[in-house]
Amino acid sequence: MLHWFHSLLPRLPHYGFVLVFVIVFLNNVGLPLPGEALLLGAGFVLGRAAGSLWDPMLAGAVASFLGGVCAFWFGRRLGHENLERVHWLHLTPERLAWPERFLTRHGPKTVFIARFIAVLPPVVVNLLAGMTKLSWRTFLWFNLTGSALYTIVYILIGYFFGKQWAYLRDLLGPAVWYAVFTATILIVLGVLYRRPLSDYAARAFPRAANKAHK
Repeated sequence: MLHWFHSLLPRLPHYGFVLVFVIVFLNNVGLPLPGEALLLGAGFVLGRAAGSLWDPMLAGAVASFLGGVCAFWFGRRLGHENLERVHWLHLTPERLAWPERFLTRHGPKTVFIARFIAVLPPVVVNLLAGMTKLSWRTFLWFNLTGSALYTIVYILIGYFFGKQWAYLRDLLGPAVWYAVFTATILIVLGVLYRRPLSDYAARAFPRAANKAHK
């Protein structure tokens, strides 16, 4: 996967917004693809090439928004009893329990918050939001603002490091390559092992809730 991801990066200044759209959209409908890593990579490459950020920002925000809408619609159509038909998500009642409690506790803003919590996959939150009585209007607002800010933040972080790459390389020497490699590995592993991390959170969340009530 790292080799595949690395081969994509040089193409980003030319038609990267298409790659950003496809990968981020698929990631937001539940496929285990490195959407966050691609946004960071897009920003990094454009920072080094002094390219325009508008295309990938717009593509990422629209893809994230549309992916969220699809997940919400699936939740509306399927409901709890038919959710297992979405085979690629491998969702079980146990895996849904703690995101559902999180959604109940924090309400509609969970749709926004989920964009920035690695163990709280947005697709699951959007599915659950669709199963509740949450109105389309409310969902669309939190989904739009969350998608836009999520995309902008990740791309700008990558862009900052891309702009400062020459300085960081001179300052840190070979260590900067190890740092980038380690960060890439961690991000990719976070995507690939999001489900086990979510399962761990499902076991830890009740304990945290119980402590809060004591």
